[in-house]
Amino acid sequence: MVRNAGREDCRQVYHLICEMEEKTLPYEPFAAIYQKQLASSAHAFFLAEQEGSVVGVLHLRFEEQLHHAAAVAEIMELAVDSAHRGKGLGKVLFAHGCQRAREAGCVQLEVACNQLRTGAHRFYQREGMRKFHFKFSKLLVGEDTGGNRLGR
Repeated sequence: MVRNAGREDCRQVYHLICEMEEKTLPYEPFAAIYQKQLASSAHAFFLAEQEGSVVGVLHLRFEEQLHHAAAVAEIMELAVDSAHRGKGLGKVLFAHGCQRAREAGCVQLEVACNQLRTGAHRFYQREGMRKFHFKFSKLLVGEDTGGNRLGR
């Protein structure tokens, strides 16, 4: 089952994102950003539930882009609990996101994916996404010692 996320889901979303990132993020800033994005019409959060437990999250951002002269949606995060991967939940969340993006008038769905997440690359390609862009990033705080795992 896929449902819209709410304020009360912050801890479950936090755990899914930390697992995806393979690190413990600071909770207070995470929660503040989550609540702010949840209240914004430019963001949408969808949760996959099984037997009353949140086991997946999809976070979409919507924006109009000049180079498309239209609105696009971008997958900001798509995470499925490791114990529930390979069971089609990512596919269900992805399809739900595509439908919601169409309903919002978006002409395209985009995702930036860490180079190390080759399994995610295969997933997105199976779902019909193509590699058309490169994404570059530059660390603006701290020191980039090469240990940031390509933006992770």
